[in-house]
Formats: sequence, C-alpha cells, structure tokens
Amino acid sequence: MHHLLNNQVAIVTGGTAGIGKAIAREFARQGATVAIFGTNEKRGQEVVQEIGAEKASFYPVNVAKTLEVEAAIKQVQQNYGKVDILVNNAGIARDQLMLKMTEEDWDTVMEVNLKSCYNTCKALTRHMLKARQGVIINISSVIGLIGNSGQANYAASKAAIIGFTKALAKEFASRNIRINCIAPGFIDTQMTEAMTEQQRQAILSSIPMERMGAPEDIANAAVFLASSMAQYMTGQVLVVDGGMVM
Repeated sequence: MHHLLNNQVAIVTGGTAGIGKAIAREFARQGATVAIFGTNEKRGQEVVQEIGAEKASFYPVNVAKTLEVEAAIKQVQQNYGKVDILVNNAGIARDQLMLKMTEEDWDTVMEVNLKSCYNTCKALTRHMLKARQGVIINISSVIGLIGNSGQANYAASKAAIIGFTKALAKEFASRNIRINCIAPGFIDTQMTEAMTEQQRQAILSSIPMERMGAPEDIANAAVFLASSMAQYMTGQVLVVDGGMVM
C-alpha cells in the first residue's frame, strides 16, 4: 500500500491528547515515525503504546522553555538521524474577560501557544536548511481569525501564529521548506468538553454544518499539508471548521 509519509520523521507537540494525538496516530498510519512532545508522561506513554513503540516515542518537554525544546530536538535528531516534519500543536486556553485577566493568564498562553513555535522552529532551522527540505505545520484556530469574547490572550496568540507562519514561509521557501497553518473550528476534545450546554448550543448555531469536528478532521488536513500532495503550498491558512468562518 502506498503511504503518504513513508520514511518521514515527524515531531508533534502537544501530542498526548486531542488534535495532537490524532495527528500523531494518522502520521504513523501514513508511514511516518513520530516523536511526541508533551508534559504528561503517563498519557505520553499510553499514546506510544497505542501507536506502537516502533512508530512513536515520547519526549517530556515544556514547549514554552527554549532550552528544553533545544535539548529534545537534538535528542530526536540523534535517535532518528533527521526531522522532516514539525507540527506545532501544543496549546492552552486561560479564558477570562479582560477586566479579570491576570498577567499570568496572558503570559502563560502567549508562552505555550506562541513562544513554543519560535522555540521549535529556531531549534530546527539549521537542520532543515542543511537538508534543503522540510515541512512545518502550525496549528492556529478560527478564534485567531474572528476573535471571541473572553479569549483576548488565546485569540492574540493564535493570530500571531498566522503572521509567524507567513513570515517564515517567505524566509524558507527558496530552500524547499514549506510552512503552513491549520485553523481548526470547534473540535470535540477535552478543550471543548469544558463548555456548558448553553455555550455548546450557541456555538453549534454558528456552524453551518451544525456539528463539531473530530480530531481526525484536523489530522487529515495535516497529512495533506505534510505530504507531497501539497508541494506547491506554503504560507497558507487552511480553515477546517464546518463552514463557521467564510
């Protein structure tokens, strides 16, 4: 059977649950070997067992910490000899109306969601430039495109990822390194499980397809962007949201 990501080595941040886990699983199914970055050791090992130890490994990393990311990426390169694909999926929300948003609410979201992208891309840049090939996929959000009350920090971080993606795409395009964004809409994960029934209904009424997406919907988009099927695409924002943002 022809697999889209045969012999590729991929790093997926925040790969122990939700969208990241679905991406790691789908990448492995398509022939890639996956290095999963996350902070939850137990969940990390569970995902590795689920995918299979020959196709996946877990690295305990706080993606907001530059030195930790550098060390982990060096380790991945030593273990596998290369890194072909990077998926920056790690993200958190600390929702709060501006009036009540603490400095820590702001800083933590910016560090985990945005600085993590700087950390991983900076650590991989030299390697990818030397290899003259590579794919980076940054997971943004529809909230970065349209905003949402109570999510100024989250929206700012996710909008920033889009600008970051476009700037890097221009920097690296001539070296055959493609950098794109996926902006998921509302996807059924632990992040959305926390919502009240009222919030859920309000959201569903704003989605033309009248349902939430599955993590696999984002994983399929990531496989496409990572594969040679998307070889002429860079600097793009692929919105996967059931028609919520048009």
